[in-house]
Parts: sequence; C-alpha cells; structure tokens
Amino acid sequence: MVSKDIILKKVATILLHTIFWVIVLFSYTYFFGYNTEDINYVFSFSLFLMPVTIGTTYTVTDILIPKYLIKEKYFHCILYSVYTMIISAFFIVISFFYGLIFLSSLKYEGMAPMTRSPFFLFIAVYFVVFIASALSLAKHNYQSTTANQELKNRILEAQLKLKEQELNYLKMQIHPHFLFNTLNTLYGFALKKSNHTPEMILKLSNLLDYLLYQSDKPLVTLKEEIDHIKDYVALEQMRFSDVLDISLQFENVNDTIQVAPMLLIPFVENSFKHGQIVDKKLSIYMRLKCVDNEIHFSITNSIYPSDEKDNKGIGLSNIRKRLSLVYKDNHDLNISKDQNLYTVELILKNLKTPTNEF
Repeated sequence: MVSKDIILKKVATILLHTIFWVIVLFSYTYFFGYNTEDINYVFSFSLFLMPVTIGTTYTVTDILIPKYLIKEKYFHCILYSVYTMIISAFFIVISFFYGLIFLSSLKYEGMAPMTRSPFFLFIAVYFVVFIASALSLAKHNYQSTTANQELKNRILEAQLKLKEQELNYLKMQIHPHFLFNTLNTLYGFALKKSNHTPEMILKLSNLLDYLLYQSDKPLVTLKEEIDHIKDYVALEQMRFSDVLDISLQFENVNDTIQVAPMLLIPFVENSFKHGQIVDKKLSIYMRLKCVDNEIHFSITNSIYPSDEKDNKGIGLSNIRKRLSLVYKDNHDLNISKDQNLYTVELILKNLKTPTNEF
C-alpha cells in the first residue's frame, strides 16, 4: 500500500512541474508577442511549440542526465544528445511551418516577427532546456550530497557503536580480573579466621558498588576513582600486613575533573600482582597530582634486579587500548624499569573538554 507521504510528494511534484510549464507558456507568449498585437496567433504558436519543449526537456533531464551524464558515460551522453538535438530541431522547424501555413495562411509578412526565423525558436526552446537541465543537475547534486552525508553519519554511528562495544568488552575483561584478585585476598583471610574479615567484606562491598553501578557510566569524578583506589589498597594492606611498604600521595585533587571509570585501578592491581618482595618488603609508591586540567599519575613497585619480565597483566593491556580509544592524543603513558623499580607514568590532558566522553 502506497503511503500518504509518497502520494503527497507525487502530487507536489506534479503541481510544481505544472506551474513551471505554465510559466514557460506565458514566457513564450510574451517573447513571441514582441512587436505584434495578434495575441491569438502568438498564443496558438506558443501552445504548438510546448510539446517540443516539454519532450526535449524531459529527454535531457530524465534520461540523458541521470542515466549517462551522472554515471559518467560521456560518449553515450554526447551521442544521444546529438540525436535529441536533431529530432528536436526537426520538430522546431515543423513549428515554424505550422505558423507559416496554418496561422498566417502562407503569408510570411503575417507571421509574428519573432516567429519568422527558426533561429529565435531554437533559442527559446533550448534556453528552457538549459534552465531545466541546470535545475535538474542542482537537484541531483543536492541529493548526492545529502546521500553522502547520511552515509557518513551512518559510518560514524557504526564506528561509535563499535568503539562502545569494544570499550564494554575491555571493561568486562577488567572486572573478572579485579574480582579474582580481591576474592583471593578475602578467601585467604577467611581461612585464617581473621578479625579483619568483616572489614574486608565492607571494603569489597564498596568496591563492588563502584564496579557494578559506576563503571557503566562514561565518566566519574576523580574523587570517586581515588576512593576506589583507597579501598583497594586498604584490602591489600590487610593481606600483606607488615610486608607492604606503601606510600600514597594525592595532591590538588580537583572535584570537577572527571575520568573514565576503572581507568587507574589496573595500574594499582599490576603493582600488587607483579611487584616483588625485596628485602622482606613489597614497596609501592603512588602519586597523583592535578595541574590545571591535567592529571599526573605515577606508580612504582619493587622488583628483583635480575627480573627481566614486564608487568603485562590483562588490566595493563586493556588500559592501553582504553586510553587510545577514550583519550586518543590527550594522554602520555610511559613505562620504565631500572634495576630495582618498575614505574608507570600517566598524564591525562584536556580533561575539561567534551572529547573525553564516549
């Protein structure tokens, strides 16, 4: 069933074309009526010339332009254009003889001055064809531009959805990794029947609340991310007890700055997971400082001098991908290792700009 919108569109097109040809008819009457008062002759002649003009125009606008010119079939376009001009010229000449024979009874002097020469007839007809062709080309150009823009929008939308799916996939990988580490810690305390177990459960509850309800947001405040880190570190302090030597420094924390959730915790996880006890101590030094609209974050953990492995945990691998997707050129990530220390340094830039959202 044809929809109402399609019917209205067709009616509007027919009405528009009708108005155009009525204007052409009256323009012909005005043009050929120059220097004559025989309006009936001029109108009849103009009316007879209309089918030639309409036929030639629609041949160009509905066949030659869309089927050959737009599709860059230039040879066929030129060839059929020549055929069209020959056929239309033939009918224009017939129009001339129509005016001479039927309207002026073979009296050349009785013809309207502007109809006495086929040259003026060619000018009138092909001028209308030229105007209609220009309008048709403008229409095709507009439709092509609109279609290209819609295609670009669809491509961008598909790319955004793909990025969103990729980010969700990366988050799904981070969450089980985080839970695995945390539950292992809790399990160890439960086996020992430690008095710290209820406190650990409370900390874990806070972490799960953050993980389940905050990490799906595109952005969270920096304070929320720091609180999440503190809870995680508190759990690890209970697990490592006196073995852990940790230093946390949070300076000039700006409450208005927002970051992607679960962005910094993989670095912290990897420091505990891959950090090594040297001289009976697991040393971890963490510092976060806000400078204008930037975050400077660094974390260092102790390693054995002979250790050649990099801290390539799942979280660290994912965070590289997330940083490239979310922050693009607005971040610097440097990882270095010397004889005893493994250091990660991250700078997040332009955090108050909307380009950070995803």
